[in-house]
Formats: sequence, structure tokens, C-alpha cells
Amino acid sequence: MDVLGLGLFYEDLPVGRSFKTIGRTITETDIINFVTCTGMTEVLFTDFEFQALESDIKGRVAPGALVFTFMEGLLTQCSMQHTGFAFLGMDLEIKGPTIAGDTVHVEVEVIESRRSKTRLTRGIVRTRNIVRNQRGEIVMVYTPARMVKARTDGKEQAA
Repeated sequence: MDVLGLGLFYEDLPVGRSFKTIGRTITETDIINFVTCTGMTEVLFTDFEFQALESDIKGRVAPGALVFTFMEGLLTQCSMQHTGFAFLGMDLEIKGPTIAGDTVHVEVEVIESRRSKTRLTRGIVRTRNIVRNQRGEIVMVYTPARMVKARTDGKEQAA
């Protein structure tokens, strides 16, 4: 019997493959829960008076770490179940603010894909992940490298 909801395998992720996730609206409750849970109780996230009088960003701003983790959650749900084995590192840039009420999604492009040299049943895949809000504005760009399960050990390609 087929299992639905499994992630993408190494062989499904050649360089140039692109896809996007569904959207996720960031709520004020999300922001409060996140900053409380993580201890990121900076006035930028918790003080309405500071936000109104001193912040350059109007509205309840979401920490970049929240946006990143929510996008990783969307990617886990759609592309990594049972196939994502390790997060190896990344570069990350915040390009603009995300505020409560914004709906964000991530657009993914595979920019590197190779068989692991030490574990032939795994691949190393790097993607360029562009996070956009409902207005199409880029709010974040990050390039994670991951170890991903392969369907085969690659030896049949050498034959």
C-alpha cells in the first residue's frame, strides 16, 4: 500500500527544480508565543508604546527566527517527511519585515545536488529559499544545505 505525505528523495531534487509551499499567516498570537517561548522578549516584539513611538516598522513585527522556523515547518510538511536526514548549514538574509497579518510562503530552487561521498544512500542538496509575503515582497532569502535520503545507492548509474 502506498504511503502518502512522504518527502522528496535526492533523485527528485535535480539542480533547477523549483516549487513553492502553501502560505501561512503570521498572527499576533504566533509572535507572542514565539517570543515568550524563546525568551526573545525584546521591546520591539513586546512593547506597544515602543513600537508606536520609536520603531521604524509599524505593526507587530515578527522576529526573523519565527519566519524562518515557520517556513521550515511548511517545507517539512511538504518535502521532507522520512527523507530529510540532516540540516548541514545555511546563509540567511532578512530583506524586509514581516508583521502580524502577513501571509508568507517559500519559493524553493535547487541550486546544488550531489550524491554524498561517504553515504551513498544519501544526497546533499542545497536550495535557494525565497520567502515572500502576500504582496509579493521578498522578506527573507536563505540557502540551506541538507542531507536527503536517496532511493538507490547510485551504483547502477556507474554501470
